[in-house]
Amino acid sequence: MFDFEKFPVYQESEHFYVEIIRILQDKRIDKSIKDQLRRAAMSIVLNIAEGAGKYSKKDKKNFYVISRGSANECVALLRILKIEGIVNDKDFSRLYNQILGIAKMLSGLINSMTK
Repeated sequence: MFDFEKFPVYQESEHFYVEIIRILQDKRIDKSIKDQLRRAAMSIVLNIAEGAGKYSKKDKKNFYVISRGSANECVALLRILKIEGIVNDKDFSRLYNQILGIAKMLSGLINSMTK
C-alpha cells in the first residue's frame, strides 16, 4: 500500500470523486461543465497522491496547494449546477460539507509543510 492511500484526506477525496461521477450522470449538465468538474475533482485526488510521493516539503506543499485550488474550483462548479437547478439543495449541502472537510484537511497538510 502506498502512504497516500492511508491519508484520510485522500480517502475522503476519492469518496468525493465517486459522488461527483454520480452527479455527472445527469444528462442536463453541459458537456463543458461535466468535463471541468470531473477534472477538478480528479485533480484533488491526483495531486494529493503526487504530493505524497515528493521528498521535499516544498514540493509536497506545492501539490497540496494545487489540490486545494481544485477543491475551490469544485465548489464554484457545484454552485453553478445549483443555480441551474441541476443539483438540489440537499445534494449541494452534502457535497459542500464534504469538500469543505477536504479543504480543511488540505489546509492542515499545507500548514504542516511550512513548519
